Amino acid sequence: MKTASPHCGAWLQRQDGGSTRNLVKLTKRMRFDLITIFPEFFAGPLDHGILRRARETGLVEVNVQDLRAFTKDRHRTVDDRPFGGGEGMVLKPEPLFEAVESLLGRGVGEAAKPGAGDPNSAIVLMSAAGKLFRQETARRYAQLEHIIFICGRYEGVDERVAEHLATDEISIGDFVLSGGELPAMMVVDAVTRLLPGALGNEASSQNESFSAVADDRTGSSQPLQRCRQSLLDFPHYTRPAEYRGWSVPEILIGGNHAEVAKWRRAAAVEKTRRNRPDLI
Repeated sequence: MKTASPHCGAWLQRQDGGSTRNLVKLTKRMRFDLITIFPEFFAGPLDHGILRRARETGLVEVNVQDLRAFTKDRHRTVDDRPFGGGEGMVLKPEPLFEAVESLLGRGVGEAAKPGAGDPNSAIVLMSAAGKLFRQETARRYAQLEHIIFICGRYEGVDERVAEHLATDEISIGDFVLSGGELPAMMVVDAVTRLLPGALGNEASSQNESFSAVADDRTGSSQPLQRCRQSLLDFPHYTRPAEYRGWSVPEILIGGNHAEVAKWRRAAAVEKTRRNRPDLI
């Protein structure tokens, strides 16, 4: 696994005339590996916005792995019929285990001899049957160094992959898609924007839906895990102050920051109650 430096997260310093100056803060590089039978799917999503900038600056490394490259038969077979009968085809365990072990540079074990995991990496199976992906999951993933995504297809993936290979089985919602490629890209985007240096303004990731709740008394932000409510972001407005007879709330134009903070808190609660009452 490639990393930016053994001193990731430390300050790079130099001695100049007996004095020490901080030059630049090094950040660890996040590596994403995407295992798929449709590698061409990722040609577009990786080349735009925050993710593109993060790749260009070396903050993240993204590799797309063709699952068929890890097959051993001349037909490059990745799927087979399900035991017990039923519709559709199921992705086979052999190429998926081979692909992940190749990327990890080590074996993951077997029933008689289970392998040890790596606390700095995750193997994520994207599946409609997985646990729901939330912002707190993205924050946890942002602390890692390496994430391998297994993009399912067809009727599903052999359950031994979910039980004995993947560290996480993740769903992005209560609906079914044709495959795990699009959900994997959504997770990659959500994690990348939380990495230090990915956004132009670090506060952008702290003051948005699911990320922070403003304290009524101080106007300060606290991490969600320390708060009793998970609120959606407050409404935003920009120029013109009046458009087609609809005006921006007067309090946002007055310049009283304490009152603005109070209004935003109340507006966030109201929007959450209206759109996501389950969060209140």
